[in-house]
Amino acid sequence: QVQLVESGGGLVQPGGSLRLSCVASGFAFRLLAMNWYRQAPGKERELVATISPFTGSTNYADSVKGRFTISRDNAKNTLYLQSNSLKPEDTAVYYCNTRVDRDYWGKGTLVTVSS
Repeated sequence: QVQLVESGGGLVQPGGSLRLSCVASGFAFRLLAMNWYRQAPGKERELVATISPFTGSTNYADSVKGRFTISRDNAKNTLYLQSNSLKPEDTAVYYCNTRVDRDYWGKGTLVTVSS
């Protein structure tokens, strides 16, 4: 079955960096677009970044453009999100997502940006 397992979250000071990972299994990872979403307390889940399967083209939410980088390693079935210059407003649970027959989600990894 499709599984997405995120890791790499934690507590970081403003201006710091984190690298999130998502290990995928149960589907042809290399053939599908992959996404990172996040959900802050009391807010709706929002799309952060997307990466295409073949060209590796990327798109970002305006709020993270220039600070976050999405990437993928198809040999390792792993999706990454390099998050730099973190701000308190980046605090959220970050989720890995793809669509096969329906949307699939991991359980998320918590990122807390605070001094």
